[in-house]
Amino acid sequence: MLFQVGGQGTRPTFFEMAAAQQLPTSLRAALTYSLGVLALRRPFLHKILDFDDEFFALLMMVLESHSLRTTDASFSESLYGLRRRSIKLVLDKSGSNVDSNDNLHRSSLGRRQKVLSVVFLVVLPYFKSKLHSMYNKEREARLQESLWGHDDGRLDDIDYLFHQGEISQTRVEFQNMQDSNMIRFKKKIMAIVGVCYPWVHATNEGLSFAYQLLYLLDASGFFTLGLHALGIHVCRATGQELMDSSSRLSKIRSGELERLRGPPWLKSFQRALLNCVYTTLDYAQTGLIAAVFFFKMMEWWYQSAEERMSAPTVYPPPPPPPHPKVANDGIPLPPDRTICPLCSQKRVNPSVVAVSGFVFCYSCIFKYVSQYKRCPVTLLPASVEQIRRLFHDL
Repeated sequence: MLFQVGGQGTRPTFFEMAAAQQLPTSLRAALTYSLGVLALRRPFLHKILDFDDEFFALLMMVLESHSLRTTDASFSESLYGLRRRSIKLVLDKSGSNVDSNDNLHRSSLGRRQKVLSVVFLVVLPYFKSKLHSMYNKEREARLQESLWGHDDGRLDDIDYLFHQGEISQTRVEFQNMQDSNMIRFKKKIMAIVGVCYPWVHATNEGLSFAYQLLYLLDASGFFTLGLHALGIHVCRATGQELMDSSSRLSKIRSGELERLRGPPWLKSFQRALLNCVYTTLDYAQTGLIAAVFFFKMMEWWYQSAEERMSAPTVYPPPPPPPHPKVANDGIPLPPDRTICPLCSQKRVNPSVVAVSGFVFCYSCIFKYVSQYKRCPVTLLPASVEQIRRLFHDL
């Protein structure tokens, strides 16, 4: 029952729309994580991680453009079997509800709507990510200033790097003036972002929540503000639409191959290149997601192997040392282990000689070792510093 909330007929459920909306974010996190794991063994991949916003935006622009061009759906929507349809209101004289499905005429997306869809799907999230990064830097800088009580010069660390001996004094002063103006401009921009971004972010999140709540309650056919602004409904694709998409894709590619111009060898090269691009784009959805799962699995595998290799080796406990032998000229041991071998009485303040391990009365062994400098049983050399008091009887 839960998976039918917000869905009726060709209308996608709330969970389908939410999953399609969250897929790019999850995909980016997985790709970043996978590249980070690979960068540990391939340092040149750190250059991609330094420009992860631009790399992911370029990747998604290619995928979204191809998906909208061939299936009239975004990359994630086509993965869930959804399609975008342009809507037009058809007003009747009876004055019925304009939001009813009878008054909505759905058609394929136009070129303008596809371009704007790419803007809403790729360009705006890219700028939002950059603004979020700038806001975090500004907030960290303000926190540093509040802690240290001075300006940290966060923006002029790179701008003042030049060789004093190679540039004339006039040029240095002019460069300093330009750098100062640029630094002040950057600080103003950062300050504006720091003040305005929280309000913009809160407004965007509030509108997203309102649209999703209305969609969940079946009070609106638009899941996001972007779809409403573009006049686009997202619908489930039928079997006929999937067949039409395949035939349309074949026609588009056939037309592109027929428009090739040039010598035969150039046309063959262009045809081979286009076929490679077509194959890559055809398997981009499944291949990309499969690659992410593969990288995650390999990361888990290597992490488990490294944990096993770095774990301390547990060795079995060593066998106990052999019992010291009683010297032929030494004092014999009494049969009762509680009797002191020196005084033949029950031990008082039991103490052990560290060199042999035999136990005596403290006063007896102290006098004996002080006089003879040896163990009375094994005759091994000993000193009073090697006498240890035992507290097992306390």
